[in-house]
Amino acid sequence: MIDWLRRRPDEVPQVEIGGRLLPLSVRRNAAAKRMTMRLSPDGSEVRITLPRWGRSAEALEFARSKADWLAAQLAKVPQAPDLAHGSTLPYRGQVLALSHDPAAPRKVRLAEDAIHLGGPADTINRRLQRWLEGEALRLLAEDLAYYCLRDSRRAPPLSLSRAQRRWGSCAADGTIRINWRLVMAPDAVRRSVVAHEVAHLTHFDHSPAFHAHLEALFEGDIASANRWLKREGRSLYAQFG
Repeated sequence: MIDWLRRRPDEVPQVEIGGRLLPLSVRRNAAAKRMTMRLSPDGSEVRITLPRWGRSAEALEFARSKADWLAAQLAKVPQAPDLAHGSTLPYRGQVLALSHDPAAPRKVRLAEDAIHLGGPADTINRRLQRWLEGEALRLLAEDLAYYCLRDSRRAPPLSLSRAQRRWGSCAADGTIRINWRLVMAPDAVRRSVVAHEVAHLTHFDHSPAFHAHLEALFEGDIASANRWLKREGRSLYAQFG
C-alpha cells in the first residue's frame, strides 16, 4: 500500500482491498458534516467525501480501517458478462433475449422481445455497446427537445457520457451530458435525469427553487426515479464494465 504522507505528487493514493490495489478519490464538500465513503459502481475506485476541515491523511486511514467492508462491497459488483446467443440484456427497462446467428447480417436489429444480430461472436459485446450508445443518443435527444420545449428554451448541445460517477451534468456553457447506460433503465428514469439537467439551465444549484422547477418540468415521480437509480444503478455498469 502507498503511504499517503510519503507519496510523490504524481502518485495516486491506493488502498489494498481483497488483493487488489484500488485508487482513492477524495473530495471536500463544505456542506458535509462527517466523512463518508463508497465504492464506485464498477468497483474501480474508493470514493471519500470529507468535510471542509477534514485531512487527506485521515481519508486513507479511514479506508484502510474499513477494508473488510470494502471487500464485501467489491464482492457484490457483478462482472461484465461475455454476451452470446441466449444471453439477456436490459433495454429501456425490459430484459430482452439476445439472438445471435453468425450467418446473419452483422447489424443489430430490435424485435419485440429480442435483440438480433449476426457476425463474429467475439465482437458481440463491442457491437452491442455501439448500438446501445446510438439508441441512447437518439432517445436522449428526443427527451432533451421535449423538456426544453416545456421550458420554453432552445435545446443546448447534447453529448453522451461514460462517467463512472454521474448520470448527467450541465456545464456552465449549457452543454448537457448524459450517461449512455441510462438507455438500459426504464424510460421514466432516463427522462428524469434529462429533466434534472434541463432544470439546471435555469437554476445552477439544488436550491428549493431548482426542485420546484424540476417538479414542474418532469411528468413522473422524481423520488421514485431516484430510488430506482440508487437501488439498481450499479447493475447498469455490470453489463459492459
